[in-house]
Amino acid sequence: MAGAIAMASVVGRTTGLTCGYPCSLGDLRQGSSSAAEALSESGLSGWARTATFKLHSTTSSSSSSSSSSSSCFDRLQNKQRWQRSVVCATLATTPEGPVTDAPASVLTDPSSLVKLGSSPVVVPKLGIGAWAWGDRFFWNEGQWDDRKVKTVRQAFDAGMDSGINFFDTAEVYGTQGGQESERLLGKFIKERKERKRAARRALLAAVNGNSEDPIIAANTDEEEEEEKVVIATKFAALPWRLGRGSVMDAVKASLCRLGVDKIDLYQLHWPGIWQNEAYWDGLADVFDAGLVRAVGVSNYNASRMRAVHASLAKRAIPLASNQVHYNLLYRSPETSGVKSACDELGVTLIAYSPIAQGVLSGKYTPERPPSGPRGQIFRPDYLRKAAPVIDRLKKLGEEYNKTPTQVALNWLLVQGNVVPIPGAKTAEQAKEFAGAVGWEITPEEAEELRQLAKDVPPYTGFPLER
Repeated sequence: MAGAIAMASVVGRTTGLTCGYPCSLGDLRQGSSSAAEALSESGLSGWARTATFKLHSTTSSSSSSSSSSSSCFDRLQNKQRWQRSVVCATLATTPEGPVTDAPASVLTDPSSLVKLGSSPVVVPKLGIGAWAWGDRFFWNEGQWDDRKVKTVRQAFDAGMDSGINFFDTAEVYGTQGGQESERLLGKFIKERKERKRAARRALLAAVNGNSEDPIIAANTDEEEEEEKVVIATKFAALPWRLGRGSVMDAVKASLCRLGVDKIDLYQLHWPGIWQNEAYWDGLADVFDAGLVRAVGVSNYNASRMRAVHASLAKRAIPLASNQVHYNLLYRSPETSGVKSACDELGVTLIAYSPIAQGVLSGKYTPERPPSGPRGQIFRPDYLRKAAPVIDRLKKLGEEYNKTPTQVALNWLLVQGNVVPIPGAKTAEQAKEFAGAVGWEITPEEAEELRQLAKDVPPYTGFPLER
């Protein structure tokens, strides 16, 4: 970090208060430690180019060590936190790694943020799906180990660093009876907070270990908003789940696995074979209980979506979203009326499998089809028929200096009222996805791609779609 310049400021991010306190990095030295050394000692040098640190104090009410979801939920509800904003040290350094606190991404610009329906939940125009996290069947070639945990953790951090703070998971994601994806997301959120907290402590010690310093004392009562992670998860409408209370039980269990006290978007994963009206009542119950900020559905057709929209409206609760399978090669939401119904009702369409499970990236060919279950869907004959579409994506990518994946995601974005959630298993994928935002293909190019795709027969979609 040689030649770095530091600007230490008292910051109250929620109030916009900033009092400049310029100094050189050398001025921040305390004893034998500098801010840079403190970062290095914390294991954080290279990822914390901007660090804002706070004094944290956390208390929890005493509770039993019961492992039940209700006990866990009670502990989360009783948890109290208070924070004091202290000082911000911004280090202008040569690039050593991904930015965390101040991502230089168009996704953080207000123009690249959207509301989910008429709910208060605001997300970037693109999120990240966590279907593959912890999965040994459909993804990851039957393997899940510590090495893969590390790579998806890096994907999470890279997404956050790029401004993608919206993550979609579900209680059934993960091979061992589901639930693993939720646990991993909760673990990554907790670990990231702990790393950032360690950086703040290290910088605080480097700047001034004396809490009586007037720069610190001047703003000790100002609260600073923590880095926000927007979490979406889903309720599985399994046949043995009876009554509206099953939704309440499930959301409490998800809260425990995620380690949070409120879920931003809670969705019904698919329509049940019965009890759907009870599930809708359950969605309204968890919303009214303050356990979720918004509610949505997934894999609902147009008529069923209208029904749940009307049911929730009776309790003055908006239907925020309908998450469905949608991409350039799978346009069922257009032909079935789901897309137009979403637009009419003001419901955001969240698009899963937006790059056709990797096919639209161009990495698969008739000679190199995907492995595992996806190989049964995207056979060589299908990939040959899809080749003209992929070739055009590549050529457009060359014109815009983008990848085929980014063009395919951009095609969805220009449809309007669509938030794609491509799955990220690596940091490189998460960074690539962020490059789909901040530019647009033309309407003529979007239509050209649609016409090319019409010559490709639709592939098998999610088996529980209705």
